[in-house]
Amino acid sequence: MNNEQAQRMRNDKGFIAALDQSGGSTPKALRLYGIEEDRYNGEDEMFDLIHTMRSRIITSPSFTGEKILGAILFEQTMDRQIDGVDTAQYLWEQKRVVPFLKVDKGLADETDGMQLMKPMPDLDALLDRAVSKGVFGTKMRSVISASSTSGIAANVDQQFEIGDRILAKGLVPILEPEVSINSADKEAIEDELLARLTAGLDALPEDREVMLKLTIPTRDDLYAPLIAHPRVMRVVALSGGYTREESNERLARNPGLIASFSRALSEGLSDQQSDDEFNATLAESVDSIYRASIT
Repeated sequence: MNNEQAQRMRNDKGFIAALDQSGGSTPKALRLYGIEEDRYNGEDEMFDLIHTMRSRIITSPSFTGEKILGAILFEQTMDRQIDGVDTAQYLWEQKRVVPFLKVDKGLADETDGMQLMKPMPDLDALLDRAVSKGVFGTKMRSVISASSTSGIAANVDQQFEIGDRILAKGLVPILEPEVSINSADKEAIEDELLARLTAGLDALPEDREVMLKLTIPTRDDLYAPLIAHPRVMRVVALSGGYTREESNERLARNPGLIASFSRALSEGLSDQQSDDEFNATLAESVDSIYRASIT
């Protein structure tokens, strides 16, 4: 673990930019950016375009460590370069932004109100590559849609089991058991999730720290005990389908919780914008998310 990066993640003000759309979500991300599917043929061209978009965001003058603590990358983004430098290296050395890597392979079919993570047969090799590239930590997402004690237990157990493997490589895992904002049982799910996460954190050895990425809770300050937990480096929030305005409003009511937004960060950005328009739009987005994250 890079100690300077760890201290930054524990103590500094700011938020995490989620730039980790993968194969399934990339066409939607490009459409929102103003690039329709008739602009590219096949996955290679699609990923070239999304890397161009991400590079434009990362190299923008407003994308700096002043307000952005970290950035979550997709595997292909980690393996590519920005201005001739590996992306993770560029983020830290040029921007003072701590690099993270999305390591999950997507969601399994829903059972018991849960979508667990698909198997990750190549996880160890991917983690070794991440370490060699200078990545600090990882992120992995599963989803909770219904209030099921057994399902939530299985979801959280999977997160901690994979998290243990990541910690063993010297990386800091971001555990992300997302609660669907559309669930009729959202509040009950969050109460159960808080209990399960607390039990998992209590069981960690004293020399281990994880991060958590959670849906902004229905009841303000519900996750304050997680934010204060000695095994937690930081708790970050996903926007989960809320607009940026609503995400920021909800986030600001939860002191100590910081943003890790994807779609809400890039909202309003377009391939057709001039650099001045693009940079001004991104600066406004970064400023608003930063303000909501430092309450």
